[in-house]
Formats: sequence, structure tokens, C-alpha cells
Amino acid sequence: MELMADLFPSSTTEQADEKTDHSSRICPIVYDIVDKEADVSLNPNYFDGFNWNYSPAFSYKNFDISSSMGPEHYAFDASYNFQEVVLFKGIVTHDRLTASVIAPIMSKQLFMISLFDLREARLYDTLLGFDYVTPNNRAQVHLWGTGLIRATYIKRVTPRLYLAGRVSSSGGHFFWTREPQETSVGYAARYETDKMVASAKAESSGDVLMTYVHKISKKVSLATDFVYNCFSRDVKASVGYDYNSRLSRVQGKIDSDGVVSAHLQRQLNEGLRCILSATLDLKNMAHRLGLRLTYG
Repeated sequence: MELMADLFPSSTTEQADEKTDHSSRICPIVYDIVDKEADVSLNPNYFDGFNWNYSPAFSYKNFDISSSMGPEHYAFDASYNFQEVVLFKGIVTHDRLTASVIAPIMSKQLFMISLFDLREARLYDTLLGFDYVTPNNRAQVHLWGTGLIRATYIKRVTPRLYLAGRVSSSGGHFFWTREPQETSVGYAARYETDKMVASAKAESSGDVLMTYVHKISKKVSLATDFVYNCFSRDVKASVGYDYNSRLSRVQGKIDSDGVVSAHLQRQLNEGLRCILSATLDLKNMAHRLGLRLTYG
């Protein structure tokens, strides 16, 4: 009934919406994360082996510095925010430098995003993007130096229902190329209430993804996803749970391939966390165990 009321609002509701100030609304989410609740609950980065991560951070007024160190990686992140909305950010990882600038063009609604990715002192990739945001609409255009062009649009049809679309084209440079272009199209929908979030995506590649998250309480939620390819007829589904308290988080799932996974995070003291990960493949009788310590 709630969904029908959202799709076909009464005239009284429409008049109330006209009088409501929507300026305080959060802008619509981007296309790629319309299923973010299910993805966070079902895919918490399972791993194996022992590793550690040290992430000290420093902040002073508009300047922020953070770093992350582990057995096989190092990252240094610095950002500067001035005039409230302009952000410059640089990330260094081993021999790679990534720098980005986000700046408003007009009235804090249209933003320009530029990114430079350098590896081994050579320009690896560039990105130029535009993001137009209003309380009920969000449009994005991204252009990569490799020739990929992507445009997305998402609209808040009602306070609970979102509809989105995306078009991607790749295979050449921005202006002229002899190489064939490859174009893909995608559609997405998202419906949310205080107790549930449902989403669906369909791509021209034939992939269909549907997710559903039911919030039993503020700490406990159940999640499920269903993936189907219309061309290969491949099907995969999983169901899981997510318990999130102040000091710990327990997640687990089982999928249609017979793989059972569990993930536990525990806050030992201020800044120190212990993460346990376990995966059991019942079909192939294989298992993976992982332990990670993080500080910062």
C-alpha cells in the first residue's frame, strides 16, 4: 500500500509536498550505490591470512592528513578544504600519485571534478567530471583520458522511490577514433522505508541484480541478493545477516554455491580493532581464515 501511495499520490499529498521546504533533503545517491545497504551487509571484504593496518590521522582547521600502512601497502592522504566547498586531495601509494580537485561552478549545485593518476612518473589516467545536484535530481558526466564516457541520472520520484539510468561509451578518444565504440546502458530503481530497502539493476550486458534489506531493529538487519544473466542463464543468490553494536559488528552469509562466510569486528580499545574472517566452501571442502589488527 505504501508503494502504491508513493506511485500514485493523492492531490492532498501533492499540495502538502508543494508547501514543504525540500531544501533540507539529502540529495539523491549516485547510480553505483543504489544497493549500498545490501552490499555492505553481504560483502564486508572477506580475507585470509594475518595482516595489520596502522592508520594515524591529523587534522588542523581545513587541512587533513591521514595515512595507512600494512605489510604490503602504504598510502598517504592529504586534503585541503577552503571556501567551504572546494576540496583538493592527494593520495600517494608506493609509486602512484593520485590528485583530485572538486570545485563548485554555480550555486553549489554544479560541481567540476578533475583527477590525475600518475604511476612511475608517467601520466596513467585522467578524469574530468561534472556533477549537478538538486534535492530531487542528480546528473553526472565523467570523461576519462582512456576514452570512456559515462553519463548517469537519478531522480527522486517520491520521498521513497528513486529511478536511475546510465549510459557508457568506450573504445576511443574524446574527439575522433578509428576504433569501434562499445556502448552499454543500465537502469536502476530503489525503494526505501524506515524498515526496508529494495533495489534492482538491469544492464545491457544481460546482468540483473536485485537486493532486499529488512531492518529488524536499529542493530539487526537481514539482507539478500539475486543475480541473473539473461544471456548465459547464470544464477547466483545469497542471504545474510548484519548485527552492528557500539563495540562490535557480526556479519554472515550463505550463497547458492554452498559457500558460508562470517565476519567479526571488535573494538578492543580506543583506536584498536580486531577483525576475524572465515569462509567455508561446502561444495569443494575448502576454507579460508583471516585475522587483521587495525589501529587508527
